[in-house]
Amino acid sequence: MENDPTNHPPLLGAIEAGGTKYVCAVASHPTEILREVRFPTGDDPAATVAQAAAFFGEATRDFGPLSALGIGTFGPADLDPRSPGHGSILTTPKPGWSGYPLVHSLREALGPPMPIAFETDVNAAVVGEARHGEGLHTRNLAYITIGTGIGAAFLHDGTLLRGRMHPEVGHIVVPDYDTPLGHDTQVCPFHTSCLEGRASGPAIKARWGKAGADLPDDHPAWDLQARYLAAACVTLTATWSPDLILLGGGVAQQAGLVERVRHHFAILANSYWSLPPLELYLRTPALDQRAGIVGALCLAQDLLA
Repeated sequence: MENDPTNHPPLLGAIEAGGTKYVCAVASHPTEILREVRFPTGDDPAATVAQAAAFFGEATRDFGPLSALGIGTFGPADLDPRSPGHGSILTTPKPGWSGYPLVHSLREALGPPMPIAFETDVNAAVVGEARHGEGLHTRNLAYITIGTGIGAAFLHDGTLLRGRMHPEVGHIVVPDYDTPLGHDTQVCPFHTSCLEGRASGPAIKARWGKAGADLPDDHPAWDLQARYLAAACVTLTATWSPDLILLGGGVAQQAGLVERVRHHFAILANSYWSLPPLELYLRTPALDQRAGIVGALCLAQDLLA
């Protein structure tokens, strides 16, 4: 065996189930990952879950049995423990996944019963940043993730915001900034001009013919992207009144993008709110792309508290 399991505290498992990739990890502590794997999120959910189960099977042979599992998934998802569909993916643009009973399938694949925490991927990320990242000592923390989809989460005094379901900020209505520039971009199959349909990674590619990673830093794509994200941040400021907004996800890593968002935010907000300096109010996560998996491990850890 690679390690003697008696030398470790209870083993935590985590899945960051993104629309593009799955990240699976086992750890003795949320910031002390023992093993991790990444693989594409396929259009066949059963095959994707089988890959995750194979990883955990091998990890438990080396490190001992899992004590708890935390899942942060792309959404929308049924997070209500009282619901008959709890643990399932709801209506999603991701082909093949609508209605898929993710938690039930993982329980069957992993074998022995264990507690499983089920949240959205952005909920997991905001928990990770609050406990081990940029959100330490922040009472009201908002987190927007911009990648294959767009989601947001809000943590108030350590409690995740929920209503009838989890927030779906990716589908707030935003101004159509494309039209004056001669574009006609709509990648969301449900809404004409929502944030995800205008500012997600697939929206950038549909608009410019290339993925964001292939566009230079001075490309006009980034100023347009910043306008959409600034509009979203103004909406979150008006509705949630956070102390800090973090912009995470793969798209937010683009050099200079957050600075552009601050510029357009200042124009849109027009000094209406009493806010900290925008360099402190609009920031990127300290954990960067690790926020989701660290947060999912925190959720697993909470189950053992």
